Amino acid sequence: MAEVRHVTAADVPDVAAVLGRAFEDDPVWSWIFPDAPTRVDRLTAVFGLMVRYVHLRHEGTEVAGRTAGVLEAGALWDPPGAWRLPIGVQIRQAPKLIRAFGGRLPAALRALGAIEREHPREPHWYLAVLGTDPAAQGHGLGGALLRSRLDRCDAAGVPAYLESSKPENVPYYKKFGFQVTKELAMPGGAPPVWLMWRAPA
Repeated sequence: MAEVRHVTAADVPDVAAVLGRAFEDDPVWSWIFPDAPTRVDRLTAVFGLMVRYVHLRHEGTEVAGRTAGVLEAGALWDPPGAWRLPIGVQIRQAPKLIRAFGGRLPAALRALGAIEREHPREPHWYLAVLGTDPAAQGHGLGGALLRSRLDRCDAAGVPAYLESSKPENVPYYKKFGFQVTKELAMPGGAPPVWLMWRAPA
């Protein structure tokens, strides 16, 4: 059984490390960070910034583990109307982002900007990131995190949205009611991204 709970500030380093390992083989993130030996460290730094300064404030981010107190998976959710990062936060975090992305920052901004331009304007819960530590995959942790939020979406009659950067994850999300609305060709030779929308059940 997976234990799902809200993330706290004390969890940030652990959830960032889990997501860094989970996305090591992700096609888009591998394109952004092509140097394999440093990829996990760079991803961990980026996810740490995302959790602490973007998603933690919305209180929609959750973590899961098979044992109480053990963090093995994380889901970064933003509530309706809160998916766009305020410009003030972007400016304040710019030095940290520059350090985390290094010379790949322009490529990352082009890719992320292309994704943002396609983001739906209708009210919805946005799943920005879902990842499970590779050592804990296959034990239902991702599904538990999805059901935790999607059950509440259904109860409130609110849609959900995500972008899948891994083609093999598209059928997985379809099992939870998401449907592909577009296969997005990315700039600069980056791998494609699948935009997926879920109407409330």
